[in-house]
Amino acid sequence: MLKKYRVILICLVLAAATLVAYEPIRHNGFVDYDDDVYITENSNVQSGITQQSVKWAFTSLDKASNWHPLTWLSHMLDYKLFGPNPLGHHLVSVSFHIVNSLLVFLILTNCTGSIWPSAFVAAVFALHPLQVDSVAWSAERKTVVSGLFWFLTMAIYIWYTKKPGIWRYIAVFAIYGLSILTKPVVVTLPLVLLLMDYWPLGRFNPGRCTGGKFVPAKLLLLEKVPLLALSAFASAMTVIAQRGMKGVVITLEDLPLQCRIANVFLSYIRYIGKMLWPSKLAVFYPHFFTSDFPWDIAAGCAILFVMITIFFIFMALRRRYLLFGWLWFTGTLIPVIGLVQAGSQSIANRYMYIPIIGLLIIIGWTAKEFIAGKLRPKIIAAATVSVLLFCLMILTREQVKHWENSLKLFEYAEKCTKMNMITEGSLGQALLNAGRLDEAELHLKNAISVGPKNARITYLFGKTLLRRGKVNEAITYFKSIEAEIGREKYSSEIYTTVGEAYVLTGQNERAIQNYKRAVVLNHNNIEALNNLAWLLATRENISIEDSNAAVQCAERLCKLTGNKNISFLDTLAATYAAAGRFDEAIKTAEKAITGARAAGQEELAREIEGRLQLYQKGMRYIQK
Repeated sequence: MLKKYRVILICLVLAAATLVAYEPIRHNGFVDYDDDVYITENSNVQSGITQQSVKWAFTSLDKASNWHPLTWLSHMLDYKLFGPNPLGHHLVSVSFHIVNSLLVFLILTNCTGSIWPSAFVAAVFALHPLQVDSVAWSAERKTVVSGLFWFLTMAIYIWYTKKPGIWRYIAVFAIYGLSILTKPVVVTLPLVLLLMDYWPLGRFNPGRCTGGKFVPAKLLLLEKVPLLALSAFASAMTVIAQRGMKGVVITLEDLPLQCRIANVFLSYIRYIGKMLWPSKLAVFYPHFFTSDFPWDIAAGCAILFVMITIFFIFMALRRRYLLFGWLWFTGTLIPVIGLVQAGSQSIANRYMYIPIIGLLIIIGWTAKEFIAGKLRPKIIAAATVSVLLFCLMILTREQVKHWENSLKLFEYAEKCTKMNMITEGSLGQALLNAGRLDEAELHLKNAISVGPKNARITYLFGKTLLRRGKVNEAITYFKSIEAEIGREKYSSEIYTTVGEAYVLTGQNERAIQNYKRAVVLNHNNIEALNNLAWLLATRENISIEDSNAAVQCAERLCKLTGNKNISFLDTLAATYAAAGRFDEAIKTAEKAITGARAAGQEELAREIEGRLQLYQKGMRYIQK
């Protein structure tokens, strides 16, 4: 009974401490780093859970380079409940993380019987600042959701091993089936379950089955085959999704095999370092490409990695938890360790969400063995762990604050890393959005100089030049990416800005071409719809086809904005006149004038009145 109350108390303290650590998240918004893809500019997510959006979640492979329908449904439910308010989205992610931490504690306690080492692992898992990217970054919801189903699968598997049966196995299969719908990284879970058979469950025995507890090795392997089949399916879907996105999977030409293998050993040691000394935790760490690869350091890391592995194999004869923890850490990182390189990062904090547990088990159970039966070491250990957890909580609170907005996030990341194209480019974008054009130009220029060539950053640099009035320079940069634009996920936005540049230089026909492309790629691009409709409706010569296209664009524009935007109503009136529908043009212009006067925009009202007089005479407005 005392043990039960102790477990409950630890759960309450663990949940409370995690809430305190992540309390600053209530001030955070969304960031301009994949949050647009997942939430702020994703019409399927914003439509909530509907038949159409659910179908899209399970069948679409054109977003985020992953197939994770359950994660999409999570975002859809959030948007249905909280809309564009980021607080609700963040609190849900924190809740997932708290539940995951509690599951880690309960699972380890249940299968090892050791409360305090389990509490240590769960507490560091909950409070370590390495975990902040997975929790505070809305686009990383997939990590905490996949973590939930990962731990649920482990819990059900433990339940199954206590009394094996077909229905219990089906439950394991079903929960793991759900987990592969959250994030591809869970494909290693069947191998972790096999590790659990080795320690702490003790089911693994290469000899005969004895006493009803042990199971022959062949049966243990056979037991995992259906789960491995699900892993193979998830891997195949991921490959299909990533091959469909240009530039996601890095080719061997861009990053040779020898660099990838060297980076594997380098990354394992870097991850251990980040766990032991969590400083300079950037959202993005650039890769070491061939020209500047630290071969000497990588060789040292490889030797260290092999020595650690040999040591744990030797020690496994008496202390199985050492090999278990090491294989958990190294094995769960395999999908993201870089042999198949997706993206240009060398390592990522979020990749340690699950693997960190293996290292913590090594530390926790080693400490348990060292202080067993000794009062003074226990007191010292308790005091040390208390100070450690307090420090981790403070560091996590500070790390959460860096995620308040894009500007803070990338200003901090820029201080943590060098020669980082992604960080420089993203900081440049944040400064551009904040109107700090001089600084934006500097950082975007730095990003271009670091390389490799990136159409998105080139576009942002051109856009910055455009905002600074350097129109011809901007057009030069836009032209340099024109051949690649149609394959970029931001192509509608890029075409819109290019159109704006051509308008400023008086090249309206070229502007129209770009706006048309923008609208084809994104039917809800309000800026492109308005500019295209206006240019078509007010040019000197207009065909029936173009006049009808102008009306369609303007009507959609007004529908999207609820017929409340005065300028858009003015555009709609001009398109009606261009199509010869003067009665509708007059009514729409009058409505726009009334709205302008009600809003105190007298100058705009007079401009629209001038156009209204033309419509009343059966004439359309032509822009000179």
